[in-house]
Amino acid sequence: MPSADEIRNVQRATWAELSAGWEKWDSVIMEQLGPVGAAMIERLDIADDQQHLDIASGTGEPGLSIARLAPKGRVVLTDLSAEMLDVAQRRARAQGVANIETNVCSADDLPFDDATFDSVSVRFGYMFFPDAGKATAEFARVLKPGGRLCSSVWVKPEENPWTAIAMQAIATEAVVSAPDPDGPTMFRCAAPGCVGALYEGAGLRHVAEWDVDVELVTRSPVQYWEMISEHVSLAVAALQQVNELARERIRANAIAKVSTFEKDGKVRVPGVARCIVGTKQETGGTLRHDGASSAKAG
Repeated sequence: MPSADEIRNVQRATWAELSAGWEKWDSVIMEQLGPVGAAMIERLDIADDQQHLDIASGTGEPGLSIARLAPKGRVVLTDLSAEMLDVAQRRARAQGVANIETNVCSADDLPFDDATFDSVSVRFGYMFFPDAGKATAEFARVLKPGGRLCSSVWVKPEENPWTAIAMQAIATEAVVSAPDPDGPTMFRCAAPGCVGALYEGAGLRHVAEWDVDVELVTRSPVQYWEMISEHVSLAVAALQQVNELARERIRANAIAKVSTFEKDGKVRVPGVARCIVGTKQETGGTLRHDGASSAKAG
């Protein structure tokens, strides 16, 4: 089993490589994932002076949307990948969002003081943390008493054909190993209650979870394949195993399968995410994952 540092190093390199694809397909990705960000924001109770921390920010959402709702506040975007945060900064400038800052750091070792933030968001990051329990303890530590943590994860592959179609096509030509159930992968946190248990273990209360439907919309089956093969980490990694002829057969297979989702001149492929929210207790100290109270220099 790789160490946490080894996992992070691989992830850092992977997301740096994927950053160009995420920027290229930004409008399509934002439309697909927008309902999840909106559902999370609704539960975070954002004030106009909110101090917010966005974990695994990638290209900036939902942090940038939260920053627009908190013009007198501050939003800190964090990620392992400097390249992804560079995209987030470009998006912020293009949108005229100035009350954000970025910080390249690991989710389980945050460079912030205890009780710094009113809220924390983690959109599609939990699945990739080497130690999700340790990371959750950090989120609870930097939350102010009464503050909320809201995250989202993907549910099982069968309910997410937008990615399953591509992976099934890839599996016809490449060996797609079964994921390590304890290792970082896209569907690692699919089981109901998985993330909620981590919240409760970190001392959060009033934990609730709910599912949110999404839809990947592209102009054509060809565009679907181009997008998936350039920005979905599972697909990109698997395609590196095959030669050009096999890749072309995979492409044709995926395009044929996704064509069944064409409607009104566009391809519309459904999916389901799960959101989880919890609240830090108003009274009592927050303990680090090692059981000791902690503060860090910000």
